[in-house]
Amino acid sequence: MRLTTKFVAVASAGLLGLGLTACGAGDTESQSGKTRIGVSVYDMSSFITAGKEGMDQYAKDNNIELVWNSANLDVSTQANQVDQMINQGVAAIIVVPVQADSLGPQVASAKAKGIPLVPVNAALNSKDIAANVQPDDVKAGEQEMQMMADKLGGKGNIVVLQGPLGQSGELDRTKGIQNILAKYPDIKVLAMDTANWKRDEAVNKTKNWISGFGPQITGVVAENDDMGLGALQALKEAGRTDVPIVGIDGIEDGLNAVKSGEFIGTSLQNGTVELSAGLAVANALAKKEQVNTNPVYIMPAITQANVDVAIEHVVTKRAEFLAGLSELTKKNLETGDIAYEGIPGQKQP
Repeated sequence: MRLTTKFVAVASAGLLGLGLTACGAGDTESQSGKTRIGVSVYDMSSFITAGKEGMDQYAKDNNIELVWNSANLDVSTQANQVDQMINQGVAAIIVVPVQADSLGPQVASAKAKGIPLVPVNAALNSKDIAANVQPDDVKAGEQEMQMMADKLGGKGNIVVLQGPLGQSGELDRTKGIQNILAKYPDIKVLAMDTANWKRDEAVNKTKNWISGFGPQITGVVAENDDMGLGALQALKEAGRTDVPIVGIDGIEDGLNAVKSGEFIGTSLQNGTVELSAGLAVANALAKKEQVNTNPVYIMPAITQANVDVAIEHVVTKRAEFLAGLSELTKKNLETGDIAYEGIPGQKQP
């Protein structure tokens, strides 16, 4: 996943400019005969950008036209995007929601019009969704906090960088972190606050914490890799290279930080694999095919022991990995393990 700064910027700009192709209500196929599936994501983070590449590959292999939109972390923008997709009659809608408690009217409208709406990666608090393709974020939060507790020997002072407050990923990862902290009374949380999944916000937040707590900070728990990388930058600038950091997602820079020892570990949420699974579910529902409507993505722990294989899938052998993605996605939906990709430590059902 060679996500250079230029690529991300171009991808983000391009996605923001995409509109919906004009068609009549109920016209679920494009002029090319492809099934049209709408997508609205919370923002074009590194994770989502990698996920888009996987969805694009799956769409290419399965005669699907994707209609992409980024909400830029704005609930109203996302609601408007979903409204437009409903009004223009796409075959299905995938949403990576800005907030869990949002899009109620849009979910109801999609259901009334027979358009399957599928939250992927981040949950919606609704009983009317057609399917739900989610990671086990509580387990991921527990996994990263356990890594940190082990590293600290059960004693220390940590700061926690949270995702956007109110988003399901933040809520569940925070819950997981707190579940493990309850077992370690000698680990104190000096501060816990959001950096909205963003690296630059995490830099500034961590700098403020360094100014306030100084040498008291003995660990950083980041609810995604981008924020962990921001913390790493701030700590390096302060000369605090001794502070362990742990993240979640397994983006390219995060995996490289694990390999170099700058992160003690991460949890691989391969957006390429997870979002491809979400598209496969939405496509099956659009075609009224039988499919598992509630698959769960269990993130494998990534340490220096298995990081090299993860790097192959995400970076160095990415073209080969993408070429086999559709077949992998199909098999994973059949087995029920939508996270399986052959990382050492994973066991295929």
